[in-house]
This record gives sequence, C-alpha cells and structure tokens, in this order.
Amino acid sequence: MAERKLRILVAKPGLDGHDRGAKIIARALRDAGMEVIYTGLHQTPDMIVSAAIQEDVDAVGMSIMSGAHMTLFPAVIELLKQRGAGDIRVFGGGIIPDDDIPRLKKLGVDEIFTPGSSTQDIVKWIHAHIEERA
Repeated sequence: MAERKLRILVAKPGLDGHDRGAKIIARALRDAGMEVIYTGLHQTPDMIVSAAIQEDVDAVGMSIMSGAHMTLFPAVIELLKQRGAGDIRVFGGGIIPDDDIPRLKKLGVDEIFTPGSSTQDIVKWIHAHIEERA
C-alpha cells in the first residue's frame, strides 16, 4: 500500500493581495512530493480552518504580509482547537518583526519563516517537524 503524502494547506489570510511568496512555497512543497492545497487570497480564519479540516491536512502554512499576524495566527490556532483539530500544525511566513516571533511561538505557531528563508530550508523543516496525522 502506498504511503500517504504529507498534506499542507497554504493560506493567504486577510486583506493583503500579495501572494507570490505563497505560490512559490506551494510549488516548492509540491516539488518535494507533498500534496498542497492553496486557498487563494483574502481568506478568513474560519475559511482556512474549514478547508484544513475538510482536506484533512497535516499542517497549515500561512503567508501574512499585512501586519495582522498577531491576530490571524492566534485566530486560526484557536479555531482549530475549538473544532477538534488542534493536532493540525501551524507555521507561516511573511513580513513578521523578529520581536513578534517568540510571542507567536508561545501562542502555538510552530515556526515562522521570514523573507530570505530558502524553500529548501522550509521543506527540510516540514519533513523534520510535521508528521502525518493518523
């Protein structure tokens, strides 16, 4: 029986319309053999969590360029917990000040990748830290 591939939801929450980085990450993850679901622009936390549960993903990766990271990441994490999917891991990237990264991790974000992070490093981190959900 074939092994199940890691399933990653790549999401662009909020109002910012810049999704080039999210598309690059989605492509890199696909090239690394993962199944990727890209939600598109302007997703609400509710839309992201609903898609994550419906698609039975192992992790959600969010790209946030708008400055709303301290609101959007915790909202997604809380909704996942409320809907019984707290085992879905959350990571992300975008324009996130270094001072906010420890606070986000304390709130439950597994990892933050800032501009300049290589796609290879992101793929390696996912393989090392994200396990398939049973």
